[in-house]
Amino acid sequence: MTASEQISADQIADVVLAGLTEGKAVEIDSLGIFYPDQATGFRFEPMCRPRVFLAYVVEDAEIVGRLCDALTAMGYNAWMDSRKLLPGQNLPRAIESAIQTADYFVACFSTRSVKKRGGFQAEIRYALDCAKRLPLDDIFVIPVRLDDCGVPRSIQREIQYINLFPDWRKGLRRLAQAMKRRSG
Repeated sequence: MTASEQISADQIADVVLAGLTEGKAVEIDSLGIFYPDQATGFRFEPMCRPRVFLAYVVEDAEIVGRLCDALTAMGYNAWMDSRKLLPGQNLPRAIESAIQTADYFVACFSTRSVKKRGGFQAEIRYALDCAKRLPLDDIFVIPVRLDDCGVPRSIQREIQYINLFPDWRKGLRRLAQAMKRRSG
């Protein structure tokens, strides 16, 4: 370990200890959560839940937040940029890293997202590129429709999508089934 890595490790330890001293749980993304514990000082729960990256446009943040909450309640580690990114983080690198380390990439299509240019489209292209490195039968990219929108033909030709409307619960069950196919 180099001197600069040692400083970083010390700084991380200080933040964890400060949070635990205040009685707060401290999460280190993709590693686990440190919880205060009266008997031992702290308890650590490693992150072993499947990671799900949620790709969406800002106009759909509310409904995707609902999806994020539902996936978390179902035992998944859902990654939504507005909830996970920290001030000062390198946005493109953090998103690429989150996609690369995800077990699943859920692309949230809507009438607002299909015609919009920008980050959402770039994230989908990057995820499709990452999927090329996986075995052909592995499920990685899972398109979901938030409303009655079209799905790009290039995706529709190769990947089955899931509707989260008009029956939200049925759509969530199908999404969970798709993700359990590989992880369960």
